[in-house]
Amino acid sequence: MSRTIKLRKGLDIKLLGEAEKVKSTPKVTAFAIKPPDFHGLMPKLTVKVGDKVKTGSVIFFDKYQEEVKFVSPIAGEITEIVRGAKRKILEVRIKADAENSAEEFGIINPDSMDEAATKKALLDNGLWPFIKMRPIDIVANPNDTPKAIFVSGFDSSPLAPDYDYVLHGHAEAFQAGITALSKLTQGKVHITTRANAANDEALKGVKGVQSHTIVGKHPAGNVGTQIHHIDPINKGEVVWTVNALDVALIGSSLIGGKYDSSRIIALTGSEVKKTEYIKTNIGASMASLIENKIKADGDVRIISGNVLTGDKVSADGYLGFYHQQITAIPEGNEASFQLSGGGWLGPGTKKFSINRSYFSWLTPNKKRRLDTNLNGEIRSFVVTGEMEKVFPFDIYPMQLIKSAMYNDIDLMENLGIYEVAPEDFALCEFVCTSKIDIQDKIRQGLDVIKEECM
Repeated sequence: MSRTIKLRKGLDIKLLGEAEKVKSTPKVTAFAIKPPDFHGLMPKLTVKVGDKVKTGSVIFFDKYQEEVKFVSPIAGEITEIVRGAKRKILEVRIKADAENSAEEFGIINPDSMDEAATKKALLDNGLWPFIKMRPIDIVANPNDTPKAIFVSGFDSSPLAPDYDYVLHGHAEAFQAGITALSKLTQGKVHITTRANAANDEALKGVKGVQSHTIVGKHPAGNVGTQIHHIDPINKGEVVWTVNALDVALIGSSLIGGKYDSSRIIALTGSEVKKTEYIKTNIGASMASLIENKIKADGDVRIISGNVLTGDKVSADGYLGFYHQQITAIPEGNEASFQLSGGGWLGPGTKKFSINRSYFSWLTPNKKRRLDTNLNGEIRSFVVTGEMEKVFPFDIYPMQLIKSAMYNDIDLMENLGIYEVAPEDFALCEFVCTSKIDIQDKIRQGLDVIKEECM
């Protein structure tokens, strides 16, 4: 039975630089697939420098789950394998060729497949990494049986892309993806949309799902928030999640007979000259995507993803596998003293605060040019009550964070560690007066749970 969820807690961070609804298609010749994008993965390479690959050719697989394959987003030549400490593989770089040939696996009709055939098609053709699992928030284990699959039909994070706009015209592919996912669970496929939104037909007319609507501020669009309020996870249970835009890629690949790595990403942020949507492919070179599009004055941070959960990348970096946007904001590496430069003694009309520390609280809907400055240093982790204002879970956030910091497994389990992912604590990290990397602490706690309890 569908339902409407109303959130009382959360926070919308209004920033300048929302993407205008125009599209461009820059020429990109450099791509990379990055094993660190898949937390906990131990990759085993199947290629070496100089090898020719097609779109959909296997680049590496998971050492501990060899059936989970990771494929090339583009056809071309392997130009470099970037390694870090202890020869950890950081990137596999690919130079695209003009032909862009693809591995053909034949048109697949999801309606005609059973669970085993669907699972095999997704695994063999590199589509499985789009499916993630809760708890732990990693690539799903194909040997598990999820009690349900969740798809969030919108993104509520700052400057997030408009899913209705991106999915427009992709109703058939989205339906094919949903049909395929429905074969993987005996439970329901849940899709949640924002209440009163003018949804595109891809989300409106989809069949074979349990539809829900949600009202509230960010993190209303986070799939973890939706799971918590619709069908919470208990110890021993598994839920799978797929991003709505990736559902369309899965469907497009199946009905097209070849791996589809296309992405329409939002170029956003106050430091972008002209915001827009960009049509490209997974793992595209940042240099090609942002060339001549970033303001030259001042130091700028480029983020693959959104400002709360994205990854800082250099101008010669690459788009993350799961990222649907690029954000450019001021670096914020200059200290502000007293009244100068909007310092701490000033009225703070250009700053942002969740309380009434600054006069900016009088204009809550004003979009702001915020930088990366933490406005303070790491300090004692004390009870403030700020996290509870933005955390719409029936969970004690501060207590769970502390239990993760000192690896108290029993306490983490009792406080709800199985329900959460690092992204669910992004707002807690934003409002934390102690300036602690809370998402990292939650990830460490989840790693301990995976090692000791699963």
